[in-house]
Amino acid sequence: MKSLKYLNKYFLKYKWRLLLGLIITIGARVFALFTPQLIRNSTNAIEKYVNGEIVDVEIVKSELLYNIGLIIAAVFASAILTFLMRQTFIVVSRFIEYDLKNEVFTQYQDLSLDFYKKNRTGDLMNRISEDVSKVRMYVGPALMYGVQTVTLFVVVISYMISAAPTLTLYTLIPLPILSIAIYRLSVAINKRSAVVQQFLSELNTFTQESFSGIAVIKSYGIQDKFNSDFDHLANESKEKNVDLAKVQAIFFPLMVLLIGFSNLIVIYIGGKQYINGEIESVGVIVEFLLYVNMLTWPVASVGWITSMVQRAEASQKRINEFLEQKPSIKNHSDEIENIKGDIEFKNVTFVYDDTNITALNKFSFKLNKGETLAILGNTGSGKSTILELIGRLYDVSEGEILIDGKPIESLNLSELRQQIGYVPQDAFLFSQSIRENIKFGKSDASEEEIIAAAKYAAVHENIMGFSKGYDTVLGERGLTLSGGQKQRVSIARAIIKDPNIVLFDDCLSAVDTETEEKIFNNLKEISEEKTAIIVSHRASSARNADKIIVVDNGQIIQEGNHQELINIDGYYKKLYEKQLEEKDS
Repeated sequence: MKSLKYLNKYFLKYKWRLLLGLIITIGARVFALFTPQLIRNSTNAIEKYVNGEIVDVEIVKSELLYNIGLIIAAVFASAILTFLMRQTFIVVSRFIEYDLKNEVFTQYQDLSLDFYKKNRTGDLMNRISEDVSKVRMYVGPALMYGVQTVTLFVVVISYMISAAPTLTLYTLIPLPILSIAIYRLSVAINKRSAVVQQFLSELNTFTQESFSGIAVIKSYGIQDKFNSDFDHLANESKEKNVDLAKVQAIFFPLMVLLIGFSNLIVIYIGGKQYINGEIESVGVIVEFLLYVNMLTWPVASVGWITSMVQRAEASQKRINEFLEQKPSIKNHSDEIENIKGDIEFKNVTFVYDDTNITALNKFSFKLNKGETLAILGNTGSGKSTILELIGRLYDVSEGEILIDGKPIESLNLSELRQQIGYVPQDAFLFSQSIRENIKFGKSDASEEEIIAAAKYAAVHENIMGFSKGYDTVLGERGLTLSGGQKQRVSIARAIIKDPNIVLFDDCLSAVDTETEEKIFNNLKEISEEKTAIIVSHRASSARNADKIIVVDNGQIIQEGNHQELINIDGYYKKLYEKQLEEKDS
């Protein structure tokens, strides 16, 4: 139960609702207890008539009708209170589910990129869906039936002891056996529940990755292999679930057996006590039989409740693993400052923790507000890392980055990112309309601003070519669009944000050189006062930049402007001449 202590703050938050639910539960159980007592009175009346103690049958009929009326009223009151009890506890469980899902999602948003490199998407989805649902069953049905069971036991056993103490003692003999059995089975269920949740995460991860990579799977013709792998994983998951179900299946037969044994004890011991005159009437035996059967569901539900609690414990433990993690990138300032756009790297070294690869080594450059910097280099040279460090997706290992002359760590993280328009190499679009994807950069953008941004990104005509235009809903990850169209919509999303710093990470690799030239001319027109960094494999993307640096193995090997670099032998000149020849041919 250690992991479930995390939920105590939610119980405190909704304490008044839960207290109301407790009062309603007690009321519902008290009204439910009227029925056995009224049936006992009715049985006693019939017994007295049979024994000749009452000679007028009308008196018996009158008492029976009176008792029937009270039974109907008590049952009706108990039913209404039971309905209100369910409404109270189940509604609270939904509130807590909502709060917990939001907390988990917020934590996912706050955690840094290195977290997502170490964890799989399917597993993350499973923890915010399946695991939270298991926890909801604990704070809802398990809590409700637990309170109901405890209340019923206390009230029923109190009545039983007041009616026949010795008979009550014999009747409750099976309960210690039941407690031991529940404890043993609970341990087994807890272990199996944890394994089941683990396999469910693996199954979700495999499925999510298969759906995301369906184009690759089909193009390589390996559907049979993936079907076989899925079948193997699903079969293992099935076996673990069956293993759990076998243990859980023992509960209900065991409960029924023990309750049946209690009924036999009531009939046998109660009958002997009645014969010996130790209890006043047959009605007491009937009342006890009703009490024992009234306890059947609570006793049986103990197993079910225990199972839910054990599953919730396993799930909350998995959720806590993520909630307890601290983001490596932290906001150290609440002060909102206007970021102008001066950028300086001073002897920056960065090493990726997960691979121990040194992406940048003693890296330095300076860029003033309004200037454009182009970064070129081979794949894996560290170009994208520079942009990620400016957006503080990672923190440097050594050295420092200055924005407007201040250490980047000292700036308000939210404000810094608000002032950056970042277009990643892999253009990610959401499964919404094209309009909504562009507005992602500015949620309150007008239609004119959306169209203007699309025109600057040279994608407006493509969009209007679709039957629904800007209302075209994209497939997952923008599947509806071509690679070049996705990149340009992503650029429009950054443009509409109107930031002071724009970062383009090889975001025109899928666009022809003519369209690329048009886009860069448009960008130059709207970003005269903006600081821009363009990462590219093309010299054509860099030639109009104020500064150009060529990166290799995390270090600058060439630096200057276009004219300076083509006048000296080196990487840039060779790249420019090679791409010029390709264009002419």
